[in-house]
Amino acid sequence: MDLAEIGYWSRKEFGRDAASRYVSLIRQAIRDVARDPERPGSKQLEELRGEGFRAYHLAFSRPRITGRTVKSPRHFLVYRYADPKRIEVVRILHDSRDLVRHVPLD
Repeated sequence: MDLAEIGYWSRKEFGRDAASRYVSLIRQAIRDVARDPERPGSKQLEELRGEGFRAYHLAFSRPRITGRTVKSPRHFLVYRYADPKRIEVVRILHDSRDLVRHVPLD
């Protein structure tokens, strides 16, 4: 649900092209952490109960986007991986939010 909401808000505030670039950046970030869940820029969220919770800011994936890019990405991917072959994106949260508070633990 986070991705759809971010796309809708971006389109409303910044236009269709900007929203498309932002969603493309989010998808690239997901591909990046899927390839290497402990990639540089990711951090373990030790405050969360359970293993494998990590956060990764979209800004770290900007260099892998071709063409026009997002100037100032403002979101984190919060994901979990217990199985090295699979990640689970738990939330996509604005970087002003308290990550631990907004991650469901069920």
